[in-house]
Amino acid sequence: MIQMKNTDKKIAIVSNYKQHSQELGQELMQKLRQEGFILTLKNPDIVISVGGDGMLLSAFHRFERQLDKVRFIGVHTGHLGFYTDYQSFELDELVENLKMDRGARVSYPILGVRVALENGDVYHMKALNESTFKRSDRTMVADVFINKVHFERFRGDGISISTPTGSTAYNKSLGGAVLHPSIEALQIAEMASLNNNIYRTLGSPIIVPKKDKIEIIPTRTDRHTITIDNRTYTHKNIEKVEYQIDHHKIHFVATPRHTSFWNRVKDAFIGDIEE
Repeated sequence: MIQMKNTDKKIAIVSNYKQHSQELGQELMQKLRQEGFILTLKNPDIVISVGGDGMLLSAFHRFERQLDKVRFIGVHTGHLGFYTDYQSFELDELVENLKMDRGARVSYPILGVRVALENGDVYHMKALNESTFKRSDRTMVADVFINKVHFERFRGDGISISTPTGSTAYNKSLGGAVLHPSIEALQIAEMASLNNNIYRTLGSPIIVPKKDKIEIIPTRTDRHTITIDNRTYTHKNIEKVEYQIDHHKIHFVATPRHTSFWNRVKDAFIGDIEE
């Protein structure tokens, strides 16, 4: 791997609109300029997100067409989030670690989403955490296929498809399992499924391997809502939605402060254990 000098590294800093985040972003820019880094939003090598997990999701989507090149770092200005690398008082440590950076990265799988409409229009999207599929105003009825096998006819509020890193987000609140990101798999979680002596679904989360494709085909073609992380889209006359592990990944800068997945899970949900 070719060693990059500070003057070769192009860094983009994106912040949420909170005053503390904006001020922190400006402070970080000044420190990086003093060390000879190039600050630009055009074709960066590293993207630093200042704010919370929602800001990192926004940064991911802003640069999702450059995923093969760019690496991310999360600086949190509030409560510790799942994508935290540094806290607001650790900027000097962040700058020092960037000066020693040799291009190492930690990579996680993401979700590829294909939405096909009856008029022939097709939309391709990517999700870092999850995508949900719901009928806009009433119970959704849809056929679920896994690797071409008609698995079930779902009736309920909707279906969530999550990545391993997204397994700790909305998926967890739906009763889904927490997956380590080294397991390249997707997870299906039902949202308030209708189960009685007439209608039946599996009723539990499903882990789907990397090679398998998930297809959801609604039985009605009225309005449905699709979420892609923190974005929401509404379409009419959806023919089907397909989900699969994307051939791209998200890459994070593997600095000494990029903590392990299980440390992140522990810090986010359990905290320190009292003896």
